[in-house]
Amino acid sequence: MRCLAPHPAGSYLSEPQGSSQCATMELGPLEGGYLELLNSDADPLCLYHFYDQMDLAGEAEIELYSEPDTDTINCDQFSRLLSDMEGDEETREAYANIAELDQYVFQDSQLEGLSKDIFIEHIGPDEVIGESMEMPAEVGQKSQKRPFPEELPADLKHRKPAEPPTVVTGSFLMEPANDSSTLPCLPLPALFNEEPASGQMCLEKTDQMPMPSSSSSLSCLNLPEGPIQFVSTISTLPQGLWQISGAGTGISSIFIYHGEVPQASQVPPPSGLTVHGLPTSPDRPGSTSPFAPSATDLPSMPEPALTSRANMTEHKTSPTQSQAAGEVSNKLPKWPEPVEQFYRSLQDTYRAEPAGPDGILVEVDLVRARLERSSSKSLERELATPDWAERQLAQGGLAELLLAAKEHRRPRETRVIAVLGRAGQGKSYWAGAVSRAWACGRLPQYDFVFSVPCHCLNRPGYAYRLQDLLFSLGPQPLVAADEVFSHILKRPDRVLLILDAFEELEAQDGFLHSTCGPAPAEPCSLRGLLAGLFQKTLLRGCTLLLTARPRGRLVQSLSKADTLFELCGFSTEQAQAYVMRYFESSGMTEHQDRALMLLRDRPFLLSHSHSPTLCRAVCQLSEALLELGEDAKLPSTLTGLYVGLLGRAALNSPPGALAELAKLAWELGRRHRSTLQEDQFPSADVRNWAMAKGLVKHPPGAAESELAFPSFLLQCFLGALWLALNGDIKDKELPQYLALTPRKKRPYDNWLEGVPRFLAGLIFQPRARCLGALVGPSATALADRKQKVLARYLKRLQPGTLRARQLLELLHCAHEAEEAGIWQHVVQELPACLSFLGTRLTPPDAHVLGKALEAAGQDFSLDLRSTGICPSGLGSLVGLSCVTGFRAALSDTVALWESLRQHGETKLLQAAEEKFTIEPFKVKSLKDVEDLGKLVQTQRTRSSSEDTAGELPAVRDLKKLEFALGPISGPQAFPKLVRILTAFSSLQHLDLSQNSITDLGAYKLAEALPSLAASLLRLSLYNNCICDVGAESLARVLPDMVSLRVMDVQYNKFTAAGAQQLAASLRRCPHVETLAMWTPTIPFSVQEHLQQQDSRISLR
Repeated sequence: MRCLAPHPAGSYLSEPQGSSQCATMELGPLEGGYLELLNSDADPLCLYHFYDQMDLAGEAEIELYSEPDTDTINCDQFSRLLSDMEGDEETREAYANIAELDQYVFQDSQLEGLSKDIFIEHIGPDEVIGESMEMPAEVGQKSQKRPFPEELPADLKHRKPAEPPTVVTGSFLMEPANDSSTLPCLPLPALFNEEPASGQMCLEKTDQMPMPSSSSSLSCLNLPEGPIQFVSTISTLPQGLWQISGAGTGISSIFIYHGEVPQASQVPPPSGLTVHGLPTSPDRPGSTSPFAPSATDLPSMPEPALTSRANMTEHKTSPTQSQAAGEVSNKLPKWPEPVEQFYRSLQDTYRAEPAGPDGILVEVDLVRARLERSSSKSLERELATPDWAERQLAQGGLAELLLAAKEHRRPRETRVIAVLGRAGQGKSYWAGAVSRAWACGRLPQYDFVFSVPCHCLNRPGYAYRLQDLLFSLGPQPLVAADEVFSHILKRPDRVLLILDAFEELEAQDGFLHSTCGPAPAEPCSLRGLLAGLFQKTLLRGCTLLLTARPRGRLVQSLSKADTLFELCGFSTEQAQAYVMRYFESSGMTEHQDRALMLLRDRPFLLSHSHSPTLCRAVCQLSEALLELGEDAKLPSTLTGLYVGLLGRAALNSPPGALAELAKLAWELGRRHRSTLQEDQFPSADVRNWAMAKGLVKHPPGAAESELAFPSFLLQCFLGALWLALNGDIKDKELPQYLALTPRKKRPYDNWLEGVPRFLAGLIFQPRARCLGALVGPSATALADRKQKVLARYLKRLQPGTLRARQLLELLHCAHEAEEAGIWQHVVQELPACLSFLGTRLTPPDAHVLGKALEAAGQDFSLDLRSTGICPSGLGSLVGLSCVTGFRAALSDTVALWESLRQHGETKLLQAAEEKFTIEPFKVKSLKDVEDLGKLVQTQRTRSSSEDTAGELPAVRDLKKLEFALGPISGPQAFPKLVRILTAFSSLQHLDLSQNSITDLGAYKLAEALPSLAASLLRLSLYNNCICDVGAESLARVLPDMVSLRVMDVQYNKFTAAGAQQLAASLRRCPHVETLAMWTPTIPFSVQEHLQQQDSRISLR
């Protein structure tokens, strides 16, 4: 540690004289620590005078221990250092240990002087420094070394401590007087003669009081504003003041005053001249040192950081003084008043609940997610698709989620959490729910939460500061003083920053590779601001929460996030619950049941209701239809849904208003934007009509002139409407907008991903109830020509050549078109074996696929592995009579069987068991082994049941099994696999290569192989660390394998002895055709000799 002794301008100290002053001595830089100083003969007051004469610019630092080449830290570094220590649990424990050591050492009656009566602890780690130490001459001359424990009284450490004293707090400085006669002062108790009504002592201004000549040399005092506490100390010392400066809980100096504290009536009136204060630091009142940190500069420290005891053995503080001190400490404000006011205003901003249907809350699941490469040749990443049973739900809701994220990070480390979800999944609503939860006190780990819609940031040419991001760009701009911003910078770990709709900043991609961000107060570009946040140099230690769509260039940046979550949509039950609450909030409870019946009559819309945005659109149309009469019916397509919503708005619109709005939507989509300015509308009438009908609105936090579409799907529908009405699009360019066969050169940017389906519906559905209902019959002339172009294109497509994702998109387009010729062409060209391996199947995908399979009139085999299909969708596809076989995740299939068994659906259960197959099966994880074991257990349970008999086809018909866990997990999982091998009675190919099963695994395998003797044709034990003992076990069982044709034991570790045992056993196996046995541990001459004896031995 370093002790700073600043020397203000001008000399105000004289050389000590007489017995109470120090003798002249040669002083040099002190080496060692505080204990060496306490046990030395050096007079602290002489040290003070010596170092006070040093030049502040050159000799301002006194090193109390040897540490070469260590520089003093300035105040800002000092403050940041203390902030780091406060967030460290180990540091807080160290403070507690120091406090215990203090009690053990300094409650000793044999220690005299200062160490006997008082010990004020004000230290931290080694970097913490004390500014100055000043003592009277009498102190420090009698210090003794601490005796050994056996020399002390037995009950000394168990005596009851005295009542805790009070301590003077604030930034103070004392000055020894040169001549008491020239500086007469009142006694120091005159400074404390009044008791404020608030219960804490506050000095309204800085004064210095004169004292009589009989007082000590410590005469003049510079006291700042703020709360103070005081304590009486050693009786043997003259009246005076002793200062220790250092780090603590908002305390820059500690003063111990000796003498009785008189009552207010005992204080004499002030007299004499007033002495002007010493020169002070401009930013730190009350201190002459420019290095002295102010109370507001120092962050809060743990309680053990400041432990003070005064005269604990002989003197006791009065109960009144102790109670007053407790009141002072308890009533100190947590934050400064501007910070408190800003905190309350921020809470009020986020506490308001949305009104009407916007306030309907149906909690959805958060699933842990990860990004993976879209292909082996591509560097782009996309959201991985786990099986339904493999999903890892985030338990405990958003509060526990954020709390766990905070607990698992290191101090001063920014935590980045990304919540991904497709358009319309409710990401923005979820972000608002997080803000409201904090405002209601459910996120106590954060002092401040700032939620910023990213469309407010996407302004080219603008420069931002961190203050702008926090205070000016939220839902409501907030006024914050500089003191608030400084407070936030001191505790960034208590800040949660939410960036909603992060995909809006797609133009800023590459910020991870930009230069680090600027200082917090400097303006910069948006790219620089994002670089500072994500590279963890700006607001370091905060929690950064992002919401975004799982596509686009910015997804590559999110791969660096600490935690990824995916926001799931509604289940069928949640969608129905939302419908009930929607009509309840609208005051139409009498229509709740009728609305549910309308939705259940349209399974396609019900499957789409997993999206909260589409579920709300269905409710809006149902509400309008139910007001018209009892014969209401919902449309069967998404195109019909949005035509129904916009048809009534288009009736009273200005001429061409809907077409102009559609053009704006398309142009914004081409630029990957969803917001527009008011002056972009062709006229004020169009703008006012669009705002009145709710087709555009002011987004939260945006400027008054900025508007946005209320939903992404509405913008997609309007964009498709413009393509249907635009006469400038050439015939050969129109098919590219369906995005079914992307071109290699100049591919179509399908950012408005809903356009292909809406375009097919608008072009092919009957004019009277679709396109004509929106823009009138006169504006639909161009649609006839476009219909012929698209029909010719769709009928030339061969569905069997398309990838899984494009095939599903083609099925959706054909369904939206509602054109019999196109639908029949698509379904009849479907291949018999359909593989959707690795392609996500949403509920609408499963519904459309099932409808197409039923209409095809042929049998199909489906591969549904790694599709994330929900149990209801899997059951609906498996139950189709045209599906003769299917593959799915083992865990999902077993869960489906259990669900069907519990609900008593015997016929569907039987069909699901008969159609399921796992041929061939590759074990790639420990979970695969467990799932395979569950499948075998299901067969054994099924065989013991009286209702069913026989083996499961999936177990009975398995012919090829590959165990590919590798040398790390292989030895752990192989014993589990061996125990279930006997169940696969038809197994023909068993590949156990490169799993390091060793001799133990070979022994267990030899015990299980006789059960496969009638079926097994090929056995591979390549590179498995099998030695002679394992070779002997295999040689013993080899003659029993009557069906075995090929056995591979190459690259193992058995020697010539093991090879000879296998060769001898091979002579008794005339059915074996090849034994691949080359291994480097066998001499080549031995291998050649064995091969000469039996040509079936292969050395390749």
